[in-house]
Amino acid sequence: MPMLRRRRRDRAARAYADEPSLLTPELAARVRRLEIRTRHVAAALLSGNYRSLFRGSGIEFSEAREYVVGDDVRRIDWNVTARTGTPWVKEFVEERELTVICAVDVSASQRVAQPQSGRLGAAAELAALLGFAAVQNHDRAGLLTFSDRIEHFVPPRHGTKHVLRIMRDILLQSRAHGGTRIAAATDYLQRVLPRRSVVFLISDWFDDGYTQSLRLLAQRHDVVALVLVDPVDLELPDMGLVEVEDAESGGRLLVDSANRGVRERYAAAARTRAARRSEQIARAGVDEVTIRLDRDLLAPVAAYFRARARGRR
Repeated sequence: MPMLRRRRRDRAARAYADEPSLLTPELAARVRRLEIRTRHVAAALLSGNYRSLFRGSGIEFSEAREYVVGDDVRRIDWNVTARTGTPWVKEFVEERELTVICAVDVSASQRVAQPQSGRLGAAAELAALLGFAAVQNHDRAGLLTFSDRIEHFVPPRHGTKHVLRIMRDILLQSRAHGGTRIAAATDYLQRVLPRRSVVFLISDWFDDGYTQSLRLLAQRHDVVALVLVDPVDLELPDMGLVEVEDAESGGRLLVDSANRGVRERYAAAARTRAARRSEQIARAGVDEVTIRLDRDLLAPVAAYFRARARGRR
């Protein structure tokens, strides 16, 4: 059915019809590829687990009614009881929909990764996966981009068009500030999310001092740390004498990458950094999912969902 296939291919173009200046052939093609890949994975691997893991994890107040014999006394609404002089209890219902927020680090270090389209491309693909999982379950998806400050917030909404907008906003992210400050994102989300949400923090996590803020966010919301790892984060390739620059601080250093001792110290420092990151995330009570940019990006998230589902049985 060629007409049907063409309509599907043109979905991204139609979504951006109200913003023609942002639609380039390269961007449209990239969004279509991401949409096709992530929709398939979301449908095949995440849909069922998504519901069991996150839907119904919270309840919301519905109404107060008069106490009847057999009601749980822990549900007594003492304020209403005091006003009326008779016992009343609170009624709760399961939350009808979920809010999924992708908080994406767009600092300078996100732009220097080598495999495929770098960390920002990986973040767009992950956000698409999670956004389409939300769409399939009639939930809302939103986006926060941050560096060492808040860059851009897209309030959560329903629908495929909104997920495509999130993908586009990540891919078209203009150059942000240099540094990474996880606490800026977590503090902001604490203020703007009025109800329990699922927050996926997507970053290289080259930062410190965020544990307390992350813990406070995780006490109210379900938070998952998606850690984007470039192979060069772990091992220094043998490239001879090279000048390296810290993307966030701008500092430069001349390094003899052909020296075996230098490479070993680099790898040891990388292991220390990763261990410290994992310790801080764990202390905050947050799950960590490591995603290598030189491997399948979506498989670790699907595996995490399956493992979490088994743990809750």
